[in-house]
Amino acid sequence: MSTSYAISAAAIADAFCASLTNSQSSLEPYKHYILSDALPKNVIHDLATLPFKAPSLEGVSGKRELHNDTRSYFDKDAMARYPVMDAVAEALQSHKVTSTIASFCKAEIDDTFLRLEYAQDIDGFWLEPHTDLGVKKFTCLIYLSDDHADLGTDIYAAPDQHFGRSPFAPGMAMIFVPGTNTWHGFEKRPIHGVRKSVILNYVTHEWRAREQLSYPDTPVRL
Repeated sequence: MSTSYAISAAAIADAFCASLTNSQSSLEPYKHYILSDALPKNVIHDLATLPFKAPSLEGVSGKRELHNDTRSYFDKDAMARYPVMDAVAEALQSHKVTSTIASFCKAEIDDTFLRLEYAQDIDGFWLEPHTDLGVKKFTCLIYLSDDHADLGTDIYAAPDQHFGRSPFAPGMAMIFVPGTNTWHGFEKRPIHGVRKSVILNYVTHEWRAREQLSYPDTPVRL
């Protein structure tokens, strides 16, 4: 259990579950949820101020995998170094959180693995519309940084049909269960400073990059 961080994993789990069960849901253009205070405020602050250097885009964007060698995760080394990452991972691996997600969102995450990415996006970043369909069984985008009100996730009714944009503020989040219609991305627009977020996924055994997983030997059990 996490003992070296000021806020317990249990408290973080409680906050996430309360945020999810009190979230705003929408059926258009696909089922998704907007959360407020997805994590405790101090946790959001501590995540937002982690000393990771924002990677350079080198003039290339459109897909995160184009920069796989500079991406950061809540992996074994990071969790050992930063107690806040360890506590958050423990919370999101917990039965309380996973069972709440499975029940509330109808997400098939039994026997999946927790994957948490620490994303830092700078000016020039954009993402083409995509669905996350496949080995990702659940997606949650937790926003961290201040002063980025117009930098939420872009939502599409089809790859070429922009529908709207999620609100972006520290502690807010967007959730969906990947399907054939869950088109989302990020339209290129100015980013002042660094747009920071945590990308939460539960992925199947087919996920090849095991080093990205928080607990690569321990699947979620409901």
